[in-house]
Amino acid sequence: MSSNFVPGTAAEPTSEVELTLSCRGLVGKDVLSKSDPICVTYVQRFGDPRWVEFHRTEVISNTHDPDFVAKVRLFYRFEEQQPLKFEIYDSDSSSSSLDRHDFLGAATCSLGQIISNGKVQLPLSLTGTGTTEGRGHMIIIAEELAALKDEVIMQFSGTKLDKKDFFGKSDPFLVFHKSTESGDYIVVYKTEVVKHTLNPVWPKFSVPVRSLCNGDYDRNIKVVCYDHESDGDHNLIGEFYVTLRQLTQGPSPSNVFQCINPEKKKKKSSYIHSGLITLNSIEVRQIYSFMDYMKGGTQLHCSIAIDFTGSNGNPAMPESLHYISNIPNAYEQAIQSVGRIIQDYDTDKLFPVLGFGARIPPDGQVSHEFFVNMNPSNPYCNGVSGVLEAYRRCILQVQLYGPTNFSPVINHVARFASTYRDGSSYFILLILTDGVITDMPQTIAAIVSASLLPMSIIIVGIGNADFGAMEVLDADTTGLSSGGVHAARDIVQFVPFRKFATASDPHMAKIRLAKEVLAEIPRQFTDYMKANNIAPKPPQLNVLVVPPDPELIPVA
Repeated sequence: MSSNFVPGTAAEPTSEVELTLSCRGLVGKDVLSKSDPICVTYVQRFGDPRWVEFHRTEVISNTHDPDFVAKVRLFYRFEEQQPLKFEIYDSDSSSSSLDRHDFLGAATCSLGQIISNGKVQLPLSLTGTGTTEGRGHMIIIAEELAALKDEVIMQFSGTKLDKKDFFGKSDPFLVFHKSTESGDYIVVYKTEVVKHTLNPVWPKFSVPVRSLCNGDYDRNIKVVCYDHESDGDHNLIGEFYVTLRQLTQGPSPSNVFQCINPEKKKKKSSYIHSGLITLNSIEVRQIYSFMDYMKGGTQLHCSIAIDFTGSNGNPAMPESLHYISNIPNAYEQAIQSVGRIIQDYDTDKLFPVLGFGARIPPDGQVSHEFFVNMNPSNPYCNGVSGVLEAYRRCILQVQLYGPTNFSPVINHVARFASTYRDGSSYFILLILTDGVITDMPQTIAAIVSASLLPMSIIIVGIGNADFGAMEVLDADTTGLSSGGVHAARDIVQFVPFRKFATASDPHMAKIRLAKEVLAEIPRQFTDYMKANNIAPKPPQLNVLVVPPDPELIPVA
């Protein structure tokens, strides 16, 4: 019998792999400039023929030959085919909706094909036509990742770099490449651009050790210094090679590098170098995962805020988004979907539930921050069932009104989060809304302020309104700022409920909604802990007795 055969379990992934994506010769859609490409990766889950979006790269401006920094990380399973599809778009706006961008081409293959070759080149075609002529191609390189939890934090500076701009300065930045088993060098990190200087000091940055050298401290790293050009055709200043082992020796004469331009070296016998690059500081430290903090006892606290504005429609009428019947309305479905996941991480399972945009008893005053159970001295609802019960009672006690203001409920939860900055607690605010925000400047200011706190905000759009403003708050591409202050991190995730409400299987619709709504929480959580140098506490051993879940019990 095989030593890894364990009846009643699933096979472990063969390994975790990292895909590096590049394109060459993309077709141009813009008249006066090159494209701004982004690559979207889709997967087919085992046994399901549908394509599901898995990953998006960053947008690279003004180029037909992008080398994407963002990597696709997948668990490789030898026993599965694991089909992949890659779609390239020319990004034309900050919208996350792909139909707002120009489609440039697509390519398909299996993960096994990439693994067996190490490097593949795929022609891009128009979906459904098979036409590939003149559309360019993709280059995909796969590498198995070592199981490491370390990152390296470094800072570099430059001295007397070559002048590349007309007025005697340069706009230098560094690009780090790691060598692969196929002999290629692939991009793993780009520093910020430092404007108008020949003596730059780049900000500190961090790179996972497995991304930089896959845990091999003696693997070659190529560092290239460019002068940034707005048209994407950056000027080479020079390059050098180093290993992580050498870098970890710290600032010293051995970590001052001559920046060599190969073309200049060929042409001029008197050429020495194009400036010096110096390692200013380096630190290797462990990366902690979301699971590490959960095992150490960090508590998640979920507050729910419900939109009671008049645009939801008269609750007495079936067409209202707040209509109560034997069939759960969209608000109830969203509460069930997300609440069921969150409550597994909350020991007391007590949820404070806020309402906004309604006239409330006893005198009908408009409120943008009231407790749905109408009990200010004890605003908590016991579990998801308690939240639903309080919501249904509240509908009968308030008058839907308006306007739609988010900032009061955000600031309400932020006040609690501000008292727990030590990593012991993390707060999630789930906002369920049907309308366009009327206090957008105040909401942005509240989010920017909350980005410094242990807090995330999930917005679920209910109904068929135009939720374009919500995508501004979900700052996946462009960071939020207010009064000249930039958000410390992205803390907002927006999902329109209608994306799932039409699913033929209501149970799967709820599962898919919860998955997408909660997708960014672990990263936002660890970003806060990392930014504040908070390490998890030692694992706690708790014996948890879990009652049967009626939704998971098969029907006889």
